[in-house]
Amino acid sequence: MMSDPIADMLARICNAQRVGKKNVAFPNSKMKRAILDVLKKEGFIDQYEVSENGREIEMDIKYYIGRPVVEQLKRYSRPGLRRYKPADSIPLVKNGLGISILSTSKGVMSDHQARAEGVGGEVLCEVS
Repeated sequence: MMSDPIADMLARICNAQRVGKKNVAFPNSKMKRAILDVLKKEGFIDQYEVSENGREIEMDIKYYIGRPVVEQLKRYSRPGLRRYKPADSIPLVKNGLGISILSTSKGVMSDHQARAEGVGGEVLCEVS
């Protein structure tokens, strides 16, 4: 049993990028799909699919000129230390070049969208 499935997903993506893989697979969950939806919307990944049996997600890693588009994936809030931020103090990642992914009362969204809607929430991870 994993104590932090989101951190496991992020680690699998980082490890796959380091060795130059084109895709990576990990166990399926609603939260992971919501995070991947935000990453896809922001242009950090190409696409992802849920396997036929519904147990795994297969994600295609996006590369630009031979280098992965995602330079860094960092877990911000974790099960042992939940970090919540109001809308006016959501952290900027690399002065706005990266994004924070938040779990809010209106669903999982990027920091740009959360600021625009005026909602805060748990900062799940930072992507740059």
